[in-house]
Amino acid sequence: MTLPRPLALRCRQEAASWLRRRGKQAFLKSLPAGARVLDVGCGNNSPRDAKVLRPDIFYTGLDVGDYNQQDSLRYADAYAVVPPADFAAAIAAHAGTMDAVVSSHNLEHCDDPAAVLRAMAAALRPRGQLFLAFPCEASVGFPRRRGSLNFFDDATHQAVPRWEPVVQALRAGGVTPVYATRRYRPVPLAAAGLLLEPVSRALGRNMPAGATWALYGFESIIWGRREA
Repeated sequence: MTLPRPLALRCRQEAASWLRRRGKQAFLKSLPAGARVLDVGCGNNSPRDAKVLRPDIFYTGLDVGDYNQQDSLRYADAYAVVPPADFAAAIAAHAGTMDAVVSSHNLEHCDDPAAVLRAMAAALRPRGQLFLAFPCEASVGFPRRRGSLNFFDDATHQAVPRWEPVVQALRAGGVTPVYATRRYRPVPLAAAGLLLEPVSRALGRNMPAGATWALYGFESIIWGRREA
């Protein structure tokens, strides 16, 4: 029996939040009821996935293009596309209004990542929360795979985000990391990635559900909170 699409999506999102206890879905689940959320770089159906998991939040998406959105945009409460040169300024326009800011694999695409970090920190209300994920510095030496395992697999990547400057920029903006890891390796997915690594190598592509990323620790992840 095929589940109705929203229910099937909800089940996938719930499973992702369990398998990746510090991933984006888990972060969204942790937010208070009715939270105002700014999703910075919201491609790949992020509006739909966020609102299916948390229909109570007020979701604002911001990006430089309608990247792989399909029917996703109808789920957003607010949505804007701006030129790359105006991206940081568009985030800064939300200064002090957001309960949460999410930025998942966006920083490495930005023309001015330092300005984007400052703007995201400023967008948070006091006690507001930040989720940030980006390719780890070590990924420049990872094997090449379809689906991006080596940083340079994705031609749209610019400079690899450097851990210390990212953390320092957040702290300078008043955001304190409450969870931070340079290479995120959730155990269930890393174990699956290890079992599937021979297949991944043979096919030259990442395995589903982030298993290959978890094996290698492809993602740097930070959960932060603005203190004042």
